[in-house]
Amino acid sequence: MKRAQDATGRSLRTLKVGEAMRHALADLLARGAIRDPVLDARIVSVSEVRVSPDLRHATAYIMPVGGTAEDEAAVLAALNAHARRIRHALAKAVNTKYAADIHFRADESFATGARIDALLRSPRVKRDLDATPPRRLDPDDEA
Repeated sequence: MKRAQDATGRSLRTLKVGEAMRHALADLLARGAIRDPVLDARIVSVSEVRVSPDLRHATAYIMPVGGTAEDEAAVLAALNAHARRIRHALAKAVNTKYAADIHFRADESFATGARIDALLRSPRVKRDLDATPPRRLDPDDEA
């Protein structure tokens, strides 16, 4: 039996469970269910939760909104300190056979996107994009 996979090769089942965990984790953080002064003072964005194929491990990619590197480190430390409570809350919200061990990582996609945007706006690239290519003459054209 062939398993359904996305373009990256991950199964649709793990993608669905990861998305359900992302919604549950975002709801948990938005409601303030985890009482911690670091988490109470910041808004945390959960961009993705990747789940292992056996659904026993999950990695949540988070980013404090409008935060600095110090904020990011403090939020990661607070979330990792409360990982057991978060795991328990996610197990209740997302009904799977096993409660996944959750690990938290900083989401680097925002920094990567900003770096690519800066490259595309650089004068060298802009010069190349603004230059119009020479017109090719097609032998079938009559002009």
